[in-house]
Amino acid sequence: MDRTIEELFAVIEDRRETLPDDSYTASLLTHEKGENAVLEKLGEETTELVLAAKDDDESEIAAESADIVYHLLVLLAMKGMDLEALEAELEARR
Repeated sequence: MDRTIEELFAVIEDRRETLPDDSYTASLLTHEKGENAVLEKLGEETTELVLAAKDDDESEIAAESADIVYHLLVLLAMKGMDLEALEAELEARR
């Protein structure tokens, strides 16, 4: 798995355990809507990515893709999953 993604996931896992008050990640993990807050963000970011791709806006495509990856990692952490499960699934699809 990419080192940047591994490091980001480690930060997300740390936020899940420590729940700092000033953390956006912690606020998603403890949101009153529960996992729906993360699922809504994934839907929102996916729509924004589609629109950026439609407009051929490379910088927005990169930004929205990063948002999707981040929120996906938050969802994995919320579900108690790890990157190895994701990596194994990707490997199986090669």
